[in-house]
Amino acid sequence: MPTFEEELQRFDRFIRLVSGVSLLGKKVIVCGEENFVKDGPNIIVGNHCGSFKDVATVFRIVPRPVFFTANRQIFDQRELNRLVRKHLHRHVGNIGVLLNFLLLPFKRLFVTYVSSNIAKIGTIPVDLDNHGKREAIERCQEYLKAGRVVVALQGRGRVVPGDPNPYVKAFGLGISIVAANLRDRYGISVPVTPVAFYGTQLPFLIPGKILVNVGKPMHIEAYIGGSFEESVARFKDALEAAVNKLFLELIRPQGA
Repeated sequence: MPTFEEELQRFDRFIRLVSGVSLLGKKVIVCGEENFVKDGPNIIVGNHCGSFKDVATVFRIVPRPVFFTANRQIFDQRELNRLVRKHLHRHVGNIGVLLNFLLLPFKRLFVTYVSSNIAKIGTIPVDLDNHGKREAIERCQEYLKAGRVVVALQGRGRVVPGDPNPYVKAFGLGISIVAANLRDRYGISVPVTPVAFYGTQLPFLIPGKILVNVGKPMHIEAYIGGSFEESVARFKDALEAAVNKLFLELIRPQGA
């Protein structure tokens, strides 16, 4: 049975094609690219304000195979079809209904292909509406024990104007729990790389720049103290603060 890395290689041409189409009209500019971890276990954590364009950007800029956590609905053809339709309507309003109709044959092929193959390339399903995410946490831990890169973007892939911070959603505890478990149970110190995105929220085909700021890897050891729960919460807060800082550096005018 082929490994996930072998499957990623097999699907490389398709991933490059879809990523290229997703980022049409966008110029990707990366700051701090040297902070990506070149080998061994690594978690990449960041804001998620641009749906599939965040994912396409990560595939383009990270210099090694990556494995995403993703909404469990993407693994189901009917649910993914509904998500695509909702995404089109959200970004282009009533024109999205027309686009959904005009692109229907292509969309059917795309939805069928993605939902049928996304598990083959090692994507980790997460039930976003279920507080019991133990299965996803355990699978992340297994990937990291094998020296892989897990990408866990925080949020639901869109900007919500009414939120206190519309671009950087509040982080969950999952990644911090994974880092703490690996340290306590297996003696593995996993570097967690904070990343901020800006520009991926621009609609599909609208020209613009995608700015990416990559921070230095962080380790949970620096935040250990008190109970397990307190250490996990402290690390979660530190990761969220790091991504916020990286994001502000992206949007702050130079010299300010």
